Amino acid sequence: MALDLLHRATTSPAREPRGQSVVPHSFKITSAKGGQFVAKYVYNAETIFWSENYAGKDSAKNAIASLKKNAPGASVVDTAKGETGKGYRFELAASKDGQTFVRFVAANGETMVRTETYKSKSSAKNAIESLKKRAAETPVVDEA
Repeated sequence: MALDLLHRATTSPAREPRGQSVVPHSFKITSAKGGQFVAKYVYNAETIFWSENYAGKDSAKNAIASLKKNAPGASVVDTAKGETGKGYRFELAASKDGQTFVRFVAANGETMVRTETYKSKSSAKNAIESLKKRAAETPVVDEA
């Protein structure tokens, strides 16, 4: 279902009720175990990308700021095809069971966020396009 919603979000114009602004995409900062924090990119209630756990909320905020700045212009490489990249980039990667997931990698080579696994590579590409297209203008919601 999340995949279908994401596909519609990346291919269909948004319909907004009169007088209301609908913001289906958001970055969220949520609490994690042990007093830690997670940065997420969300469509409605479905988490599309999430980060590792951060000890401090400022680290989660910094991750989101970096995504907003760097995701729109980031390259896309398919590691299953042996492609490599430098700088900020999206990597399409194969899971052990042959499905595809996406990770967004910083210039220093560290993974910042990743997705769930998708049965089709096109679904993974839709996740990338959603973040590339919307990152800069997506609001941040602090739920921690």
